[in-house]
Amino acid sequence: MSQDPTNKTVEFIFDVGSPYTYLAFHALPKIAADKDARIVWTPVLLGGIFQATGNRSPVETPAKGKHLEIDLQRWAAHYDVTYTANPHFPINTLMLMRGAVAMQMRSDEALQRYLAAVFTGMFEKPCNMNDPATLGSVLANAGFDPQELLALTQQPEVKARLKSNTESAVERGVFGAPSFFVGDELYWGQDRLNFVETALS
Repeated sequence: MSQDPTNKTVEFIFDVGSPYTYLAFHALPKIAADKDARIVWTPVLLGGIFQATGNRSPVETPAKGKHLEIDLQRWAAHYDVTYTANPHFPINTLMLMRGAVAMQMRSDEALQRYLAAVFTGMFEKPCNMNDPATLGSVLANAGFDPQELLALTQQPEVKARLKSNTESAVERGVFGAPSFFVGDELYWGQDRLNFVETALS
């Protein structure tokens, strides 16, 4: 994606299963607003990216996993965001990310409401988002029809869009989430948002 000099953009490549993506979900819009930039939201399947690139979740490395929660709490305090570790990890995000694609295809407003609801269930008031009944309750409480959303996640065009987004991200060098593009420059991790901010300047 090439940056339009008359309309600054930052592409946000994300999967809701990443706690660092959750932090970026709260931090990036503030940066974009300050820089008068537009966010392009690109939902991907992080598991597919890991499989394609040979990368893996940091929690799979015991020492890194042990430090992860300390690091997340520090960043959450830095961004003034509520963060609570989800005890039900790992969570399969395939249906969740198909849901994000489906809501994005409906409207940006629908996507934002959906992400806010899902992130609440993941990292603000963490619950077992692997459990269909629990997920249905989270979505219903946010004003969504869980059965309608489930049906949307089965639509071929939704499945194809998520797969295409994921494959395209890998082709462009993405190996984890969150990732950001400003023009053709890739920035990986919410701790690189200062570089994103500078690039948008």
